[in-house]
Amino acid sequence: MAGFFISFEGIEGSGKSTQVALLAQALRSQGYDVVVTREPGGTAVGQVLRRLLLESTSAPLAPGAELYLMLADRAQHIQEIIAPALRANKIVLSDRFVDSTTAYQGYGRGVELGLLAQLNAFACSECMPALTLVLDLPVSEGLKRVRQRQSGTEGTDRFEAESVAFHERVQAGYLAVARSDSQRVRLLDAMRSVEVIHQEILAVVQGRLLVLHKT
Repeated sequence: MAGFFISFEGIEGSGKSTQVALLAQALRSQGYDVVVTREPGGTAVGQVLRRLLLESTSAPLAPGAELYLMLADRAQHIQEIIAPALRANKIVLSDRFVDSTTAYQGYGRGVELGLLAQLNAFACSECMPALTLVLDLPVSEGLKRVRQRQSGTEGTDRFEAESVAFHERVQAGYLAVARSDSQRVRLLDAMRSVEVIHQEILAVVQGRLLVLHKT
């Protein structure tokens, strides 16, 4: 079978990382070769960029600087991790990808969407997910989960510390992406239990893989 690329998206606290891990475990148990990665930070170069992007104690970043760091991370991520895995017919699961840039830097920061689409296309080198799963829940619930996860032991990162209005713009961005590309993007209600969401994701992915096997 050909490689299959799945990205997971959503606002802070939406449960992406949990669902990535559960899907990877389920697919591996079925004999699939699965690569799990993330943005930012999926490569050694990306780890450096991730610290610059997320550490709230570092110097403030201009929207343009933030955007280009994200794009640099993605270009390296594709060249080093994603493209080789797909050429080797593996399943790639990425915790965030191109739609995060549209939602966070486009809708959240106000970068012009037409320009952003051009820059994303250049950074992606035509390497787009075959399936994107957007975990959707109210901003208030997402931020509540973030606070519970931290339990006072660690500080918020740069994005988690943003205003409620910022996170609402990001959420609106994800909903717009889902509406504009319903063939690729599947919107999931993240207010349900972890297991219920996992089972829905597994059913969707298995359906796509079945079609892929037949082609």
